Amino acid sequence: MSADAATLAAYAAHGAEYAERFRADSADARLAGFMELLPPGGAVLDLGCGPGRESALMRAAGLRPDPVDASPEMVALAQRLHGLPARVGTFDGIKAEAAYDGVWASFSLLHARRVDLPEIFAALCRALRPDGFLYVAMKTGEGEGRDKLGRFYTYVTVAELRALMQAAGFTILSVEEGEGAGLSGEISSFAAIVARWAEAPA
Repeated sequence: MSADAATLAAYAAHGAEYAERFRADSADARLAGFMELLPPGGAVLDLGCGPGRESALMRAAGLRPDPVDASPEMVALAQRLHGLPARVGTFDGIKAEAAYDGVWASFSLLHARRVDLPEIFAALCRALRPDGFLYVAMKTGEGEGRDKLGRFYTYVTVAELRALMQAAGFTILSVEEGEGAGLSGEISSFAAIVARWAEAPA
């Protein structure tokens, strides 16, 4: 379940551009809604934190983010731009148990192989405390592919993503579908799902 080398190379080459393009001084509706679900001072795993924008906004709201990214360059940006305790970590490094009140996985799990997604979602369930919340956003579609920057993607249908999360023990609270442009400039459809820990995975 090691990180894809070409994807890491793309983020290393375009990290500063990414940070500038997606810079924001306030939380958008998705992040704000997620933060409202969490208890004051809650601990949040920011999985695939990138340059740390969301973690910085969570910290400003009184939460305790744990920013993690597979790209050393992104981790360095999060540390430099926001003074965050960001650390390098991959999807197979999720070993915590009942450590977080929330997990924020915004357009990060799309870089995982489809075969690894059940194990990752089970690990995220274990990492959450009872009544913890998970936010996941992924590109929708079928199959796998790469964008023009060389980044690897696993595309999922909404039904597939819901099923993966429910099989791991999550209760789906909301599903949003839309379209947007990422770092490459390509327009893609996506789904954003908010879920709550329901029961320990079998």
